[in-house]
Amino acid sequence: MPESRFPVSNLCGYLEAAARRFSERVAAVDPDGSSLTYRELNDRADRIAGFLVKRGVQPGDRVGVAQPKGLSSLCAIFGILKARAAYVPVDSGGPPARIRTILADCQVSALFADRRCAALAPSASTVVMAGADSGENAFDQPERGVTWQQVLEHDPLRADLASRRPDELAYILYTSGSTGIPKGVMLSHSNAISFVEWCSSIFQPHEHDCFSSHAPFHFDLSVLDIYLCVKHGGTLFLISDELGKNPRDLADFIASNRLTVWYSTPSILSLLAEFGGLDRFDFGHLRLVLFAGEVFPVKHLRNLTRLWPLPAYFNLYGPTETNVCTFAQIPLPVPEDRTEPYPIGWLCAHCSDLVLDEEGAPVVSAGEEGLLYIAGPSVFGGYWGRLEESAARFRERDGQRWYNTGDVVKQDPHDGYLYVGRRDRMVKRRGYRIELGEIESALYRYEGIREAAVVAAPDTESGVKIYAYVATHQGCAPSVVDLKVFCSQVLPAYFSPDVFIFRDSLPRTSTNKVDYQLLLREASARDGRGAS
Repeated sequence: MPESRFPVSNLCGYLEAAARRFSERVAAVDPDGSSLTYRELNDRADRIAGFLVKRGVQPGDRVGVAQPKGLSSLCAIFGILKARAAYVPVDSGGPPARIRTILADCQVSALFADRRCAALAPSASTVVMAGADSGENAFDQPERGVTWQQVLEHDPLRADLASRRPDELAYILYTSGSTGIPKGVMLSHSNAISFVEWCSSIFQPHEHDCFSSHAPFHFDLSVLDIYLCVKHGGTLFLISDELGKNPRDLADFIASNRLTVWYSTPSILSLLAEFGGLDRFDFGHLRLVLFAGEVFPVKHLRNLTRLWPLPAYFNLYGPTETNVCTFAQIPLPVPEDRTEPYPIGWLCAHCSDLVLDEEGAPVVSAGEEGLLYIAGPSVFGGYWGRLEESAARFRERDGQRWYNTGDVVKQDPHDGYLYVGRRDRMVKRRGYRIELGEIESALYRYEGIREAAVVAAPDTESGVKIYAYVATHQGCAPSVVDLKVFCSQVLPAYFSPDVFIFRDSLPRTSTNKVDYQLLLREASARDGRGAS
């Protein structure tokens, strides 16, 4: 999508247009139930922008947002964008060392924080504290500290619209990737706007839609939640981290607030289906269920669609570096005999695709596996401060800059792309290439397994040892022998896990994905004597 077709040059343009068209409509609802209209949200963002500019924040500066999700953090995001700075959202409940590393890495010039995070950005000349503990005496360094109320009393910024450029940095999302070391994915306004415009054309939102905001702001799913909702004048319901992980209360929340558009990882939807008591409520208003971030086990998807038969379901695929680049609508009902995950589908209209084999030649035959590369206006500019690593992830070809997703796919003429797995989750054992995700998919076929995650750790005797972490349904306690027999029936012998480890639940990252890095560290530290 060429930049000349963008309706706005800065993401905050969506808010400004909505404030003109839908001035008194409710724009967003806080986890505590309070709300702001579009006029109020835009006015607060203008005042935040005026404050930041007065404090010396320049276009291109980075401003941290390290506080729980709420109206104040949403206002901060739009205020930062109006000041032509880039927002850097972090998990305010995460390890302090990680927060400090992120904020130092991108050298934030200002920080919106709660008390816990206020001292974690020494480079910030200004710290704005929001919340109940944001009084004048709340700061360890009073010369840097400003209260939320002082910011909102500031004169609003009267933006010079002509100075805004779509290629300016809009936000940086930090992701651990395969190394566990945070790296900042730099996204411009044009990157995000091209995605939002594509979403608009596919999902056809309107001002009466009520959107979930389940994803934390440091997760790329939030880009759809926030900006697609605001573009169309809908109402955004901000879901706290605590509520977001409580399936019974979350089900009540979705029903009582008559949400129409839901977007989250499959793991949250699986929990809702199993533990949410969805049969207690009427969900007739729900029209779209979108999921992304990980493979949706078919048995959990089948269970959910039985309980929520009316919405349209979409599988959205794409790494943070591209946001969504392929999509597939799930045909309902899900067949009883289906065990394979659904495809990631077809290329989004604003993207270009390329699949290359191990020698770098284009894959031309249906069913042949290759690495997926993506080009187009939604592809990120690079990793903050990591020129060599950024360059290594791109390939120049046919006059375009292609991003290597690291994902192995194959194409079906009827279903589009089928996700095979991560190149970095493939291991070799006994000379055979093994995709760990294939073992997980097989384990999900076992009736009693609720969650499964498989990691491979180096082993001095066999070269690699495969560990399967499983969480079972209540009342189901399969033995290691049961699972080994099952695996022998559904997998080649060399795929079978060496060690089974039983858990009540699997550890998750702050974006609700399985924490493979934690499991891998644990597996590497084990003595290999088996499961308990």
